[in-house]
Amino acid sequence: MNRTDKKYAAYLQILKEELVPAMGCTEPIAIAYAAARAKKILGNLPDKVEIGVSDNIIKNVKSVIVPNTDGLKGIEAAAAAGITGGQAELVLEVISRVTPEQKKEMKTFLEQTPIQVKSVDNGMIFDIIIQLYRGEESAKVRICQYHTNIVYMEKNGTVLYDVEMQKGHADETEEETGLADKTLLNIRDILEFADTCEIEDVKPVLDTQIQYNTLIAEEGLLGDYGANIGSTFLKYYGYDVRNRAIAKAAAGSDARMSGCEMPVVINSGSGNQGITVSVPVAEYAKELSAPKEKLYRALAVSNLIAIHEKTGIGTLSAYCGAVSAGCAAGCGIAYLQGGGYQEIAHTLVNSLAIVSGIICDGAKPSCAAKIASSVEAGILGYHMYKNNQEFKGGDGIVKNGVEATIKNIGRLGQDGMRQTDKEIVKIMMDQE
Repeated sequence: MNRTDKKYAAYLQILKEELVPAMGCTEPIAIAYAAARAKKILGNLPDKVEIGVSDNIIKNVKSVIVPNTDGLKGIEAAAAAGITGGQAELVLEVISRVTPEQKKEMKTFLEQTPIQVKSVDNGMIFDIIIQLYRGEESAKVRICQYHTNIVYMEKNGTVLYDVEMQKGHADETEEETGLADKTLLNIRDILEFADTCEIEDVKPVLDTQIQYNTLIAEEGLLGDYGANIGSTFLKYYGYDVRNRAIAKAAAGSDARMSGCEMPVVINSGSGNQGITVSVPVAEYAKELSAPKEKLYRALAVSNLIAIHEKTGIGTLSAYCGAVSAGCAAGCGIAYLQGGGYQEIAHTLVNSLAIVSGIICDGAKPSCAAKIASSVEAGILGYHMYKNNQEFKGGDGIVKNGVEATIKNIGRLGQDGMRQTDKEIVKIMMDQE
């Protein structure tokens, strides 16, 4: 595959679009981003805020700490952070530069300003609508489909920007308007791209991913974050490379879900998935003394396979995204050790057969434990292949061929878990 190939250009563009820096869990950060954009349009601090969000946004924002808020959680906190301290031009790092004075202003704003939050169903799984008011002035911003996709802006009733969205049911996978075509992804071509890509084309995004995600993983092991899944794993299971790879990925999530104010490079719209798909591969590369070029190519494999898995599932689902990322990390680890199509296809199928039943019940500390299980499955899937063992077509959801199995996973996540997703949201809301 060379630079003039249509798929080469698409795969490279996918990496550039998906592997972007973010600080904090991406759903509350998307709320903060929308709020910051609305505040910029309004031009002043609002005296009333109205927020409409789809159920999946409620699920993913409810239990996670928003960074740079002194430990606050929830939709109101995310919006207040964007309004009082956000810099919209920083996009998913919108609240990375909040000052101590702005944190105080944020607290006062939350105490004194009416903020109404309601669930909306406009036919989109991912939907955020922020409306700000000050006297007779108003501003409105809508983000939907994915975290940075602003589709509507309005000031004082005058439309500033409007992208017509495809109508549909919120439980259907939505085409991501304006992004590279992810349906071009398949395992054979991903491996060909990884084998042949010009390193200077992928190096900038992958260098940032390695740096950011390794640093937050190390911080997670050093600090007291969440349920400390990473340090618990090392304490009881030992420090070999397998356990370090699992523990460090979990530790990065430990820190991130508990409000750590360090950025990560995301994958499939998720910081947890970005950490999961990269940190274990980097840890194995260090243990194997792999050349840096080999690490870059292995990360191209793991990142693109994770995105390929998620394409059929959608951005948000009842299917845990850590599963896709952890299984893809196993593929990157297999590639580091000389694995080709057969090794990687079997690694992916084996690992998906093990952990595809893990649900997503929002962003919170237990995400780290799900990451640990998923990375462990990814590595086990590879070791099964090396031991001449495999799950075969007809074993449950496994089908003959890796692409057919991936298609089944998409069907499971998008269709099979549709009602599960709704029930999860109801359960979470009943806990209040």
